Amino acid sequence: MHSFDVVQDALELRTYLHDRLLMEYADTLEASGKNLQELLIAKPSELTKEYKMKRGHVARFLDKKSNSTIQLPTDLVLPARKITAARHGGAPISLPRTLTMSPPRQRRSEHSNTSTDSTDGGSTSPAVSDLQEYEAPVIMAPMSAQPPVITKGIFSAPEAETRLCGLVKLGGMKQEVTPLSTLEKILVQKLAPQHRKGVNPFRGKGPIQLSSPFKASELWADKPTLILCLRRPGCVMCRAEAHQLYSRKPIFDAMGVQLVLVLHEHIDAEVRAFWPRYWGGVVVVDEKRDFFKALGQGELPKEGIVTGLLLNGAARANLRRAKAAGLDGNYIGEGTIKGGMYIMRPGDRGVAYQFIERNFGDWAPLEEVLQVCSHIQHR
Repeated sequence: MHSFDVVQDALELRTYLHDRLLMEYADTLEASGKNLQELLIAKPSELTKEYKMKRGHVARFLDKKSNSTIQLPTDLVLPARKITAARHGGAPISLPRTLTMSPPRQRRSEHSNTSTDSTDGGSTSPAVSDLQEYEAPVIMAPMSAQPPVITKGIFSAPEAETRLCGLVKLGGMKQEVTPLSTLEKILVQKLAPQHRKGVNPFRGKGPIQLSSPFKASELWADKPTLILCLRRPGCVMCRAEAHQLYSRKPIFDAMGVQLVLVLHEHIDAEVRAFWPRYWGGVVVVDEKRDFFKALGQGELPKEGIVTGLLLNGAARANLRRAKAAGLDGNYIGEGTIKGGMYIMRPGDRGVAYQFIERNFGDWAPLEEVLQVCSHIQHR
């Protein structure tokens, strides 16, 4: 129970910092051993002195109402967590009455085409209960009066920004999800398991041992699975996207959705630097790049850095957003193959949701992702 609480506290803290663009303090604050509630009642002078936090950042950190809440799925209940005397030295602490969490800033333009009803709706803020032996479960209000009726998979993609004053344009895409028959035959190899505290599969300086190839259908055979196809693990935009998803792991756990990340190349040093710092879920490699070809509807969705980033205003805005989160990156590896996301229903029920990265750094809308996962849970 204790180790589970520590992981939960770390995820909660990093989510809070990510949403306020304060990730530069994540390692320092986590190393302090204090949870988010304890840090929020600290004096500003203490945050400045002990954690070297700038005064402007202190104000942003302590302002719990500075951002809007994300839209959370219907009837989501997060599990209660025990507060032990050992973790708090036996001394009583006071918790803030409410804690408002928010998503990363949305990209400048976003276009979603669906074959079903809209997933828009209202949202409410989760409340933190008064201090007691157990924290009461956090019950999220529904996003809409009724869950959406989804009979087919949802296809989602932002508008592709025109390049070079409209002289360079990307080709159109069919607004349809990838057939299950295409995805289930893809062969992948496991690079990293689900992170467990105290377990390091990368011990030693030897090369990472890959598993034997297996069919991708084994990933979603028993439970719904979110599959994030990442362009490059060293890219700051990719790291930010992976982190903002994995920091919500308790929400996905509550809905019974497992998280899997797919890479299209295996570079030992890059995998070690990426897992579990930015992503603690399962990591597999698709060396034939079949997942990425499926996202490109038969062809690898590649684009050069000049037209894809330097001449693309949307991609540059995505880069600024990622850098503002305080994450670092590098330029190692193939970074011109665009990624995306699949949310797979369990077994042979097919694709529930598909998102395609049209501009470098595009993220699947978090509210959209959570709503689809919630619908799978209720089905």
